[in-house]
Amino acid sequence: MKLGQLLLGILLPPVGVFLTYGIGSTFFINILLTLLGWLPGSIHAVWAITKRNEIIAEQERMAGQ
Repeated sequence: MKLGQLLLGILLPPVGVFLTYGIGSTFFINILLTLLGWLPGSIHAVWAITKRNEIIAEQERMAGQ
């Protein structure tokens, strides 16, 4: 997990999600949640970034077998 991504996810949630996923449904969901308040956007960003990094780690582990 990249610390920079998580910090951006906490401080500027849409930026952290954009750098992890690009422009897509996850990014727009995060924009909407951030418009509702900083905390919902931050929680979603941390969850989304963590989930993405876990998926990548699992794929790398499977490729190495």
